[in-house]
Amino acid sequence: MKANSSIIKAPIDLVRVINTNLSLIHSLTKREVIGKYKGSLIGVMWSFINPVLMLAVYTFVFSVVFKARWAGGSDSKTEFALVLFSGLLIFNLFSECITRAPSLIIGNVNYVKKVVFPIEILPIVTLCSALFQCFISFIVWLVFYLLFFGLPNLEILLLPLVMIPFILMVVGLSWILASLGVFMRDITQFIGIFVMVLMYLSPIFYPVSILPESYQFFMHISPLTFVVEQARDVMIWGKGMNWEYWSVYTLISSVVAWFGYYWFSFTKKGFADVI
Repeated sequence: MKANSSIIKAPIDLVRVINTNLSLIHSLTKREVIGKYKGSLIGVMWSFINPVLMLAVYTFVFSVVFKARWAGGSDSKTEFALVLFSGLLIFNLFSECITRAPSLIIGNVNYVKKVVFPIEILPIVTLCSALFQCFISFIVWLVFYLLFFGLPNLEILLLPLVMIPFILMVVGLSWILASLGVFMRDITQFIGIFVMVLMYLSPIFYPVSILPESYQFFMHISPLTFVVEQARDVMIWGKGMNWEYWSVYTLISSVVAWFGYYWFSFTKKGFADVI
């Protein structure tokens, strides 16, 4: 009965923890963002320069060297770069959170030893830091789009709705991996390989439509496929939301987030003993 009660109360506890520790989450996120560039000459400005350089490199490599064109799009090199970069916005957010998750607890032993510290917010802090970088990269994307194509379609305003279930999915997986990383240290190595494979099994560098139908199934089971394609629909192609798929994806993501938080809360009692 106690376990069942904990499962039911998990979403309520999560809201309470976040609401109680908003200022702490903000402070830790700010420290993490600034800490990435500590000691550099231009500091946080690197968060803007990095995506600009990345966009320029991908444009040159894929459009000039490999002469790649997006299926169904125009022959514009700039369009290809922006289509590619929009997918990378999603992937980089996922990669940053998922690859760091297994080492979050073992890398912050001092927090685990503090009884009063809410260690369940660590994946949220990582997510907020990744969202900051994602937002800066989106601003870079938007500036380039405005320069070369003018105002984007109004459907771009739906992008936050596209991202909400994806964020739930990411934080849920982060809680699960953060917990497993304490008890199975090899998972850090496995996740690095998994994320790299997932990058090529998701429509980051090419659309699902160019694959034979017999192989498209493997793309559709990727947690990135729907959100990448939906983001491109609203950002570039001017299409609306696929509400049916969005509803299913949101339901699945909510379950992942709910289970991830419950699993983390259930297992964190043993962290101090293992560490």
